[in-house]
Amino acid sequence: MKAALLILFIGSYTEYPIPGFGGIGHGIYTVQLNTETGELTTLHTMMARNPSYLVVSDDHQFLYCVNELDESENPKVGAYKINADYSLQFLNEQPIAGGYPCHIKTFGNNVLVACYATGNIHQFPFEASGKLGPAVQQYSHVGSSVNSDRQEAPHAHQIAVHPNGRDVYVCDLGIDIIKAYHFKGKNLVPNDIKDCKISKGSGPRHMVFDAAGNLGYVNNELTGTVSVLKRKEGSFDEEEIYSALPSDYIGLPSGSAIRIRPNGQFLYVANRKLEAISIFRIDKDKLEPIEYQYTKGEELREFNITPDGNWLIACHQNSHDTLVYQIKEDGRLQERYRTKEILSPVCVVFN
Repeated sequence: MKAALLILFIGSYTEYPIPGFGGIGHGIYTVQLNTETGELTTLHTMMARNPSYLVVSDDHQFLYCVNELDESENPKVGAYKINADYSLQFLNEQPIAGGYPCHIKTFGNNVLVACYATGNIHQFPFEASGKLGPAVQQYSHVGSSVNSDRQEAPHAHQIAVHPNGRDVYVCDLGIDIIKAYHFKGKNLVPNDIKDCKISKGSGPRHMVFDAAGNLGYVNNELTGTVSVLKRKEGSFDEEEIYSALPSDYIGLPSGSAIRIRPNGQFLYVANRKLEAISIFRIDKDKLEPIEYQYTKGEELREFNITPDGNWLIACHQNSHDTLVYQIKEDGRLQERYRTKEILSPVCVVFN
């Protein structure tokens, strides 16, 4: 019987824009997951400059990526066609008026980009051919917060689309606010009345929603905590805060990614420095910590869970480890495969 195969794409850092930050990757990797054994096989690579974060279009025909570079290096957002053999064909690119674009998301026939260094977000429409048009909207966040080293200015970090398919939320690490947007006609516009304040000094980095869209979970980079947001009259409020770090941890918190298992029963939170994935059981609007899965690598970045909820794939930026875990019934993780073939991996998206 032939093993079932799943295609995924992994973004990487290909250069060091500043000393100590970056990598030696080969661009965008097309990778095959054997869903019987957990083995990964690299099929193709497509060179691009620091294509750290990727997104696949809803129809699975196109892939988009950012070049995570300083504003002086003229970062761009790139469009690629996904060929029949899952190799990538470059279509076009558009300039990003910002520094260190660090996250990308599709919404309808638009690509939305968040820039960390300049604290702004952009809307790029794309055509039926997959090609990107120039930016049609750009919004700059304002403010700061209490951590003078990291929160001296806005730092837009992630774009999340609410399950209602209308609301868009942007985690801003620099101002401790999750900024709200929505579409009016074809244009993304601010929806300030739905902005959600996070506890001062937390540094909201990434967030996920439950399937109903009534709860949000925020990975706070600067405190290593998870904020649970509850929806009330259409807006979110921070209800509870949980530590994602062991009680005896004394290092610098550095939360990096958060995912919810498709069955809605478990939440997974990655922390660099700790180099572990914290596992929580979801009980209605409460979280119960159940285990820390130490990943035995350096600089644990993004991870993702396969659509069937059976596998978790995690990336170590600095030690070049890509890990495949089988997710057990109780939510715990069992390592099934590890490779150093993919250099400086940052994020995982599924086709």
